[in-house]
Amino acid sequence: MTAPAPHQPTPHQPAPHQPAPHRSASHQPASHQVTVLAIAPVVAFDLSIPAQMLATVPSSTDHAAYRVRTATPDGAPVSTAHGYGVTPEGDLSLLEHADTVIVAGTRSPALLDEGVLDPAIVEALREARRRARMVSLCTGAFALAAAGLLEGRRAATHWRYADHFTRLFPAIALDTNPLYVDDRGVLTSAGGAAAIDLCLHLIREDHGSSVANQVARYNVVAPMREGGQAQYIDHPVSEDAGTSTAGARALMTKHLDRRLSLRDLAAHCHMSVRTFTRRFRQETGLSPAEWFTSARLKHARYLLESTDLPVDDIAAECGLGSGTNLRQHMRISLDTTPSAYRRAFRSTTAERTPPRP
Repeated sequence: MTAPAPHQPTPHQPAPHQPAPHRSASHQPASHQVTVLAIAPVVAFDLSIPAQMLATVPSSTDHAAYRVRTATPDGAPVSTAHGYGVTPEGDLSLLEHADTVIVAGTRSPALLDEGVLDPAIVEALREARRRARMVSLCTGAFALAAAGLLEGRRAATHWRYADHFTRLFPAIALDTNPLYVDDRGVLTSAGGAAAIDLCLHLIREDHGSSVANQVARYNVVAPMREGGQAQYIDHPVSEDAGTSTAGARALMTKHLDRRLSLRDLAAHCHMSVRTFTRRFRQETGLSPAEWFTSARLKHARYLLESTDLPVDDIAAECGLGSGTNLRQHMRISLDTTPSAYRRAFRSTTAERTPPRP
């Protein structure tokens, strides 16, 4: 996903969240404070995902990488959309000390049908935005929109509620295609399992791709779904060898350093180039070239974190050609350079990175 242009912060819109600098053992950083806001009736699946994903991030200090707490507007138990209640740890005051605020999906008729949000919640979200990274899962985007935090930004929400969102908030650039959108420190996701992808993205931004991959493996989920991948497939396709492009993706992953043409990939799947290209986009939401570049860049990030290889060697091993080309890709997609990325993530992941596959 292409990174937005650098943004100058305002009093109501601080700079995008950046990973905390590495500190010595004598000055161990405290846990990153995460508050998940539940608005009744809350989507229970969304409410559970941040705690599950963030709690499994490995830590090399005495502190957990993240401390996740649940809040409701008044601190009282909240009803879910699935017939049971949840007891929170506190009320809106928990947002005051959060480094990241996550608004879980909700089925609130007032919010989804009329765009109406309790003024106390609006004030708490706006105040939290002065300090914290703001995140919504599924229909939680309606709350961020009602609080005025999505104005001038791209946003995502569950495709089923896209028409409602556009009717209520026509000035917001809703994108119904991606799994999640990261726009200058305000992040929104589509529905369902896209919340998992967004949480992995948060971990990747805070701790690097190696740690995110470990968390994905522990939770038995795919680490490779990019934010720009399509939310859903209009015409689901079978995964058998005769109709799926999975074999081509496996070939590309195995041979990142090779030049594989569309003709080569289509032939590997026993398809015409036209059929292969159409089916590949149906299955992944990306073109073969976009997917291949994304896979190469992911591996480059892994090598920057886990090895001392020179940038030119990493670029060659990942099929990105020269170090100049790798720098260009990282500047476009991550708004950083290979050396800056290595400085930010190498020291924080060295003790936790598994052996190179």
